[in-house]
Amino acid sequence: MTLIEYLSSLGDNPYFGAGAGLFGMGVLAAVGRKGLQGATIVFRRNLMITMEVTSRDKSYQWLLQWITKYGTRSQHLSVETEFQESAAGQVKTRFHFVPSPGSHYFWYNKNLVIVERNRDNKVMEVFETVTLTAFGRNRELFMNILTEARNLALLSNEGQTMMYSAVGPEWRPLGYPRRKRPLNSVILDRGVSERIFDDIQGFINNSKWYIERGIPYRRGYLLYGPPGCGKSSYIMALAGAIDYSICVLNLSDKGMSDDRLTHLLTNAPEQSIILLEDIDAAFVSRDVTKENSIAYQGMGRLTLSGLLNALDGVASAEARILFMTTNYIERLDKALIRPGRVDLKEYVGHATDYQLQQMFRRFYPDEPESRAQEFSQMVMSLEQPVSAAQVQGFFMMYKKEPDCVVKNIKEIVNL
Repeated sequence: MTLIEYLSSLGDNPYFGAGAGLFGMGVLAAVGRKGLQGATIVFRRNLMITMEVTSRDKSYQWLLQWITKYGTRSQHLSVETEFQESAAGQVKTRFHFVPSPGSHYFWYNKNLVIVERNRDNKVMEVFETVTLTAFGRNRELFMNILTEARNLALLSNEGQTMMYSAVGPEWRPLGYPRRKRPLNSVILDRGVSERIFDDIQGFINNSKWYIERGIPYRRGYLLYGPPGCGKSSYIMALAGAIDYSICVLNLSDKGMSDDRLTHLLTNAPEQSIILLEDIDAAFVSRDVTKENSIAYQGMGRLTLSGLLNALDGVASAEARILFMTTNYIERLDKALIRPGRVDLKEYVGHATDYQLQQMFRRFYPDEPESRAQEFSQMVMSLEQPVSAAQVQGFFMMYKKEPDCVVKNIKEIVNL
C-alpha cells in the first residue's frame, strides 16, 4: 500500500475522524499561528522602525500638537485647554484637539505612520506613551517629525515667556505663557540693569571660554533690597530679553528634600532661569540660628548643606543660570552667597532721582523735561523712602493727569 493510499484510508477510520484528525488540525493551526507571529516579529524588527515618546519627555506635548495639526485626521480626539495672554493683557482660551488613546495613522512624505497612544492609570499620576511606527529603516523620518514639532512649539510661544514650577520630581508649565515684558520697562538705578544684562550675555556667549579653563559653566546672581523695588519684575523682563523660560523653585515646600532639589536643578528645562525668591525665608544665617535655635528650626527635610551642594557640588548641573532674591541679605549664610555660588550681587533699592525721572518720562512722554525733574525733586523732598511699586501705583491713579501727580505728591508715601 502506497503512502497516498494509506492516508486516504485514514479518512474512513472512525477513531481518526473522532480525535486524531482534530488533534492534527489543532497542531497545524498552532504551528501556523506561531509561524505567523514569528514572521511578524521578524518583519517588524527588520522592515519597520518604531519610536516611543513618554509623557515625561519634553517633546511629548510638541509631538501631540504637531500630529493634530499636520498628521492624523482621527475622529477620536482628546481636548487640551490652553490660555494665551494678548498684548493688552487679556487672557484668551483656546482648545486643542489631540489624538485620543488608541490607534491612529497619517501619511508623512508618502510614508505611512501608525500612531498608538497608550495611557496607564494604575500609577499615582497618569502616565502616557505615544508610539510611532513606519515602514523602512530610515531614522531621519522621525528626526524630521521631531524637528518640525519643536519648531511649531517654538513658533506658538514666540514673544512669550514660559513659567515652570516643580511638581514632585519634574517641572511642569505654570499657568499660561506670559507675554514678554520689555527690559527697559523695569527701571532700576543707573547702570544696574546694564551690568546684569551684559554679564549674562557674556556668560551665554562664552561657553567655550569656561570649558577651556576648566571652570564650571554656571552663573549665579543675587538681587537684594527692600520689597517692591523691582527685583522679580526685572528677572521676568530679563528672561524675555534673552529668550529664556523661568523655573520658580519654592525651597519652603514641605516636600522639598536635598535629593529632590538636586534632581530638579539637574533636570531643569533647557534655556531656563532658576529663580529662588525670598531665599532668606528658607534659610537664615547659622549665626542667627544659634541666637534663637527654636524659632528657626526647619520645617522641611531640605538642609543648608544640601542646598550648597546642589548649587556647586559634585552633582550640580552645568549650563545653569540661577537668580536669588532677598529682602534681608544680612540673614543669609555667607557660604550661600560666596563667589562660585553667587557671582554677581546687585542692590535694588528704593527709587533714586534717576529712577523717578525715568519713570515719569515713561508714563508721561509728552510732558517737558522740567516736569520730570520737578516731580523727582518733590518726592525726594519728602525725605521718606519710596519704592518703584509705590511710584507706579501712584501714576496709575492719574494715568492721564500729570498735573495731579505733582499736586498730590504727598499721597505717594501712603501707598
